[in-house]
Amino acid sequence: MSFVGNLTLFVLSAFVGYEIITKIPTNLHTPLMSGANAISGITLLGSVVVAGSGSTTLATALGFVAVVMATINVVGGYLVSHFMLSEFSQGGR
Repeated sequence: MSFVGNLTLFVLSAFVGYEIITKIPTNLHTPLMSGANAISGITLLGSVVVAGSGSTTLATALGFVAVVMATINVVGGYLVSHFMLSEFSQGGR
């Protein structure tokens, strides 16, 4: 794909993702968080593959940035999920 095609796909994905996320009721956020963590884990694996491919310096640098951002997303998601689930199990403190 060309750069313009990739950019178009990225922008459309961002709009669709935003529309989907804003329409989710708040009582579904915790169950969906675990699903999102699984997807972020797949993203992390893909970014590790890109970072390790070594095809170009730009691909390696962008892959590294993607690894860092996906790791932050996965760890943060699991911490938030753990906190939310602990609230339910302790009866709201």
